[in-house]
Amino acid sequence: MAPKLHLEDHNKDASFNKVLHSNSSRARGGMLSMLAKNKEAQKLTIDEYFEHWGDGSAVVESEEVRQSRRDEYANLTQQYYNLVTDLYEYGWGTSFHFCRFAYGEGFYQAIARHEHYLAHRIGLREGMKVLDVGCGIGGPAREMIKFTGVDVVGLNNNDYQIERGINYAAREGLSAKLSFVKADFMQMPFQENSFDAIYSIEATVHAPSLQGVYHEIYKALKPGGVFGVYEWFMTDKYDNDNVQQRQLRFEIEEGDGISNMVTVSEGLQAIKDAGFELLYHEDMAQREDVKPWYYPLAGDIKHASSLADLFTMLRLTKAGRSFAHLGFGIGERIGLIPPGTQKIADTLAKAQDAMVIAAKANLFTPMYLMVARKPLLE
Repeated sequence: MAPKLHLEDHNKDASFNKVLHSNSSRARGGMLSMLAKNKEAQKLTIDEYFEHWGDGSAVVESEEVRQSRRDEYANLTQQYYNLVTDLYEYGWGTSFHFCRFAYGEGFYQAIARHEHYLAHRIGLREGMKVLDVGCGIGGPAREMIKFTGVDVVGLNNNDYQIERGINYAAREGLSAKLSFVKADFMQMPFQENSFDAIYSIEATVHAPSLQGVYHEIYKALKPGGVFGVYEWFMTDKYDNDNVQQRQLRFEIEEGDGISNMVTVSEGLQAIKDAGFELLYHEDMAQREDVKPWYYPLAGDIKHASSLADLFTMLRLTKAGRSFAHLGFGIGERIGLIPPGTQKIADTLAKAQDAMVIAAKANLFTPMYLMVARKPLLE
């Protein structure tokens, strides 16, 4: 069944964003932004987000429940990033994605290289007009501009992330090269054949239908243009009839705001059905690297390449997460931190563990690379 498309109300979204986040988009990020939230609006967002997930168990989950999440994909995604953006910045940085790691390579260097590799695979060159689908707060877009000289339009349905992205672009002197558009990527507002190239990094997984979002990308891309994506998939080893495996998928989806994650074979079919010529595809998580992509999630601090990396990793260890759990709980009780922050942080931690278990069992990948071209003649 096809998902219901979200009826956008930008004025309503902007008004709620102002109430929830106030002026926190101009804070330095992370914890400082979190402290400025409106507590009542935060609690409302928390309650609405977790209504999508029932009792937190995939065992009794019906297809009707999954369909309801697909129908509510836009609200679910907005709620999720209203809740986690500051936590992401605090724990990870401004590029909200995973990456591979080379020997001796620092965390942020590896993040940038992962972005550079995608730019290389889709042939980004100076002067091109490029769309970043699901741009977050613009970390990858800023790196693409600095690496290749392209002009980037960042598409996002979350006002708060757009505001933070605009502020970061101005801070780095990139406002002339990076602009943002608020829209649902299932209903893109661009004229057909608008962009020389399009990319998405771990964002289209939030779509209720991959074929649907890929088709929107297809329309916005110029004939002969290339689309590149790092996609989240369950691998084809995944067995939906296996209760333990289904619970892992559920915990990843709940902790990452995903309405409907699919398998590799379904994703490959979706990009072809959208009209693309598939040029290349590979699960980058299966490359034989000296460090697994998930080592930060596993809290495996022996892989840290610097003191700065060590501090980043310590936040993600079980001890670091326990400290955060305690700190958020105390902060909520004394009114310093918005209510529900501890709950969302614990849900992120549960998803973190599920991703590590699923990755080690080769059931999940966050970096399945697909490179596809829009034919010159249709």
